Amino acid sequence: MYSKVALSIGGSDSGGGAGIQADLRTFMALKVHGCTAITCVTAQNSISVKSVDAIEINNINDQIDQLFSDFPIKSLKTGMLLNENIIKATAKTIQNQDVSKIIDPVMVSRTGAKLLEQNAINAYKEYLFPQADLITPNIFEANLLTDMNIKCKKDIEESGKIIKGYGANAVLIKGGGLSDLKGKDFFIDKNGQQSWLSHEFVDTNNTHGSGCTLSAAICGYRALGLDLLDAIIKAKAFIEKSMVKAYQIGSGPGPLCHYQ
Repeated sequence: MYSKVALSIGGSDSGGGAGIQADLRTFMALKVHGCTAITCVTAQNSISVKSVDAIEINNINDQIDQLFSDFPIKSLKTGMLLNENIIKATAKTIQNQDVSKIIDPVMVSRTGAKLLEQNAINAYKEYLFPQADLITPNIFEANLLTDMNIKCKKDIEESGKIIKGYGANAVLIKGGGLSDLKGKDFFIDKNGQQSWLSHEFVDTNNTHGSGCTLSAAICGYRALGLDLLDAIIKAKAFIEKSMVKAYQIGSGPGPLCHYQ
């Protein structure tokens, strides 16, 4: 138990529902040891984010280097990288690590607010995406990455092809941002294999951290040795169970329940 190790590189959610906290809870639920490199610290609750402060680049690099120098890390995921400098530094620090890399391009809030400047988005495309085993944008993030205005299933498929062109091994676009595609995600790999993957839609407002949890579960299953598509399918099943047991703990949307 806990013989496999996964790394999460991302931000801290003081409310405990998303970010590093959600990733660690997901890894533990999958019986994978989780380690972390924290890129930024947020002051937030279930209603709002009051502040976000970046960690010094040298410290982020040191965190990652220290972990790889000692632990047998099998896979990693990135979450909130905040700005261009952090994206570039992270990409450089992990570029020679031969592990599965799940890149969750955290760019847009749940309300649709853009979290990154254009130069940071370009840094994702140039430095991180070419290393990615999988990129996991939601529809809002796919819009930013492709300059599209996604409105239907066909648009998602087209955006997937564009994002795949940035050099990743595969792309998974989460379709839940469209009312008729809740629970449905579009997968496409570098060979052009594509499919729509579905799980039962769970009608709950308590979805805080669902994107983090999905990418962390994929990362965890990759650490356990599953191939990419099997890891995604298992992760979607994990998300469904976690959302069934999701709970409200504050005044706003609550977190998923990772303990199954």
